[in-house]
Amino acid sequence: MGRMPHLVKERKKAKRLGEPRIIRSEEFEGYDIDTRLEMIRALIPIGIMAIYEELDKEVVKLAGARHSRKQGKERYYRHGTNPGSVKLAGQRVPVRVPRVRGLEGEVKLTSYNKFHQGGTFDETLFRRVLYGISCRNYERAALEIPGAIGISSSSVSRGFIHASASKLREFQERDLRKLDMVALFIDGKRFAEDERVIALGVTLEGEKHLLGFVQTGTENERSLSLFLNSLLDRGLKIDQGILVVIDGSKGIGSAIRKAFKAKALIQRCQWHKRENVVSYLPKREQGYWRRRLQRAYERPTEKEAKQALSKIRSELTEINESAVRSLDEGFEETLTLHRLGLFPLIGRSLKTTNIIESVNAQAEECCGRVDYWKNSNQKQRWLAAALTDIEPRLRRLLGYRHLPALRVAMMKELKLDNENERNQRAA
Repeated sequence: MGRMPHLVKERKKAKRLGEPRIIRSEEFEGYDIDTRLEMIRALIPIGIMAIYEELDKEVVKLAGARHSRKQGKERYYRHGTNPGSVKLAGQRVPVRVPRVRGLEGEVKLTSYNKFHQGGTFDETLFRRVLYGISCRNYERAALEIPGAIGISSSSVSRGFIHASASKLREFQERDLRKLDMVALFIDGKRFAEDERVIALGVTLEGEKHLLGFVQTGTENERSLSLFLNSLLDRGLKIDQGILVVIDGSKGIGSAIRKAFKAKALIQRCQWHKRENVVSYLPKREQGYWRRRLQRAYERPTEKEAKQALSKIRSELTEINESAVRSLDEGFEETLTLHRLGLFPLIGRSLKTTNIIESVNAQAEECCGRVDYWKNSNQKQRWLAAALTDIEPRLRRLLGYRHLPALRVAMMKELKLDNENERNQRAA
């Protein structure tokens, strides 16, 4: 009986590693510093290997292959190595730089000069400073990577000044003509002993864009009017009307009316109004009146909301007239969305200044890391850098599908539809 053939399962000649996992920049930024340093630590040796290959290529081009037979006509020859450094992932990494000499002396390798300079500024370094590795402790973090020389605090400061100045210029001069804005949030906050007022716009598609900011002592009409006019000069379109959501500042409200005239509607923040009213009442009663005001503002129609608020007003008259005066001040502007008939559809997003308050909080988290402010330019550079970094992470407005209806309602309220028709007939 013959032997049965031994069947061997065919083996793969190569080990397959599978599809590589791609990490997006947003995900990388979300990692803690230890994880990011570990990833950089793993990648630096590969970068050094590629750099040595480029240096060797240039040396071979100049002096020929190593140990090759010389013809006596070569202009250049190898002459050992020198210590040097290259820039990788924001670090200075030491390398041995090949030397090439000729009849006229030392020859500088152009590839080494490129690797040594590494550009004027590394975006990685910029984000590290912004996200909390301060100039003071950056060098210590750099030294955690084997082979890294580290960058001094002064080098980091110079690099960050250069990059943040560029961010500030870009941020304050951005062209706004391509943005079809339907709503605008304006809010001020104390910042390093000054007031900073930030403008955030919402397009018809619900995308949020940070339009600019102004540094001022107080939220006064004059400085804010100049700021809003600068937005118009940069191309902010308000011909079809714009809804401006504010916290109730008189200076901001006056500036809006002066700069935008009859092409803007103001929606006062209902949260700020409610808190201002209850602040005049005893603490033991504030919770009760806060809940009643909240329920009144949540009524779906203007008629129902006014009825509920009028009842609250009449009851407050017997208790605290200061609270009544606070409720009366800007009363109609707190119900703008109700008047337009859109409160049930988009009131959740546009009835308060929560959106820009969130931006202010994120900016404060970045800028609050600075212990000492030297001058106004430093403040503005840091704020522009923070806002530029925050903007790409802003989500689309909740209820954005109803924004076209908001535009139609505003144009009708402001009588801009009739004006546009007259302009078209005149043209």
